[in-house]
Amino acid sequence: MKITREGSIFQLTFFPSCFPVNCYMVDEGETLTLIDTALPFSYKGILKFAEKIGKPITRIILTHAHGDHIGSLDKLTQLLPACEVIISTRDAKLLCGDLTLEVNEPQTPIKGGVPKPGEIQTKPSRFVSEGDSVGPFRVIESPGHTPGHIALFNEETKALIVGDAFQVRGGVAVSGDLKPLFPFPALATWNKEVALRSAEKLQRLSPNLLAVGHGKILHNPVKFMEQAIQHGIQALKSGKS
Repeated sequence: MKITREGSIFQLTFFPSCFPVNCYMVDEGETLTLIDTALPFSYKGILKFAEKIGKPITRIILTHAHGDHIGSLDKLTQLLPACEVIISTRDAKLLCGDLTLEVNEPQTPIKGGVPKPGEIQTKPSRFVSEGDSVGPFRVIESPGHTPGHIALFNEETKALIVGDAFQVRGGVAVSGDLKPLFPFPALATWNKEVALRSAEKLQRLSPNLLAVGHGKILHNPVKFMEQAIQHGIQALKSGKS
């Protein structure tokens, strides 16, 4: 596990050299907030790191319900039974294994490693939507990769944690824009058009820091986000994404 620190945010990266999967630990003073839970075995590194910091994990926020973001959820909540678990109302359905689309959503199949019904035992304790506050973050609805995908924005520091709405590994890209060196986020994207609209929404926040599910943290990322959006638009038009 590789650890990268940016102020109060720690990026925990599993398989950093070949298939980087990130989750994030946020130091909130007396307690820690975990954003995503990475892979099924990752709970060991997560708990060891929290022990090293010497503060309890009291909150888990899930950006979406794909397996590489919820992999350690059940194990962590078994070991941390008082921990608050937060997810969007929409992706809570995916967490339960329900792939049914809402009537107002594009009727494209949900993709990626969604759990089977009954596979995840953890029941979320809080459901969030656009504009809700969670610790230092504001919830930003950013559907596309999944229907209920969310990002988290710290308006004071301008740090933006985006799950898989963007990727950095293999080249900065909007979710759904396939990068041959790391195609997996694109292959797991539910709806490319919706993902592009969400990417534009996130770019308008003008973040100082972009933290993604796959790849390194980017400083001053706006121009890279703009380039990724433009490339995604062109790829979608040409049918290459």
